[in-house]
Amino acid sequence: MLVVMTNRSRAALFASLVAPPLIALAIVPFRDRLANAAAALVLEGVVVATAAFGDRRAGILASISAAAWFDFFLTRPYERFTISSAHDIETALALVLVGLAVTEIAVRSHQLYTIAMHEGTYLVAIREVSDLVASGASVEAVISEASREMSDVLGVRDCRFEPDAGRTIPGGRPRLERTGEVEQGGKRFDVAGRGLPAGSVEILVQGRGRPYGLFVFEAATPEGVSIEQRIAALAIADQVGAALVGREEAV
Repeated sequence: MLVVMTNRSRAALFASLVAPPLIALAIVPFRDRLANAAAALVLEGVVVATAAFGDRRAGILASISAAAWFDFFLTRPYERFTISSAHDIETALALVLVGLAVTEIAVRSHQLYTIAMHEGTYLVAIREVSDLVASGASVEAVISEASREMSDVLGVRDCRFEPDAGRTIPGGRPRLERTGEVEQGGKRFDVAGRGLPAGSVEILVQGRGRPYGLFVFEAATPEGVSIEQRIAALAIADQVGAALVGREEAV
């Protein structure tokens, strides 16, 4: 996925440089009959398409490129980066400002869409584990599924369950607390910005206030871990706690 997004960003950057001059050049045969404001709208469409397809850098570059080639090809004196008309100066400035505004809107829309997609994935992970608990699956099956889902949600490796209640007192390892923060001995880690701390990190598994063990995992990448990811991991751990309580009550 990362490679696809990188290639897409590169393609958008390339388009932001190439598309505006090509479109402006295509308008040249009609520039004596076409109002400059209309030509600017056509170029603005190129900026909108580039911003929607790419990222903030591509949108900004397309805005500047569109204004520059609007000046060069479509304003007098032609084929020079000079504008003699105050109206054309205003149009070129509006082309840049509107392009920047559209770019920011497109970037925010991309971010919201990405967040919505990820949150949907986290909800599916929680549901997969809760469905096993509700169906009466064995605790071993619930723990196995929880380990897989937690690894995917947090982007970690080697997630395992340690059913040792005697080691659930906070101490040697950073712990993902109920607040969603990762702490160790009073120190709080900036996991949203810098990712999970190196080494092992743990999540306490409890049911009805009683500790049953720990999920322990290793960070796979230094990428940030959002609060939504952390809350989803805690919810998965809670499902395991509920399964352990149910087994104890059934004995």
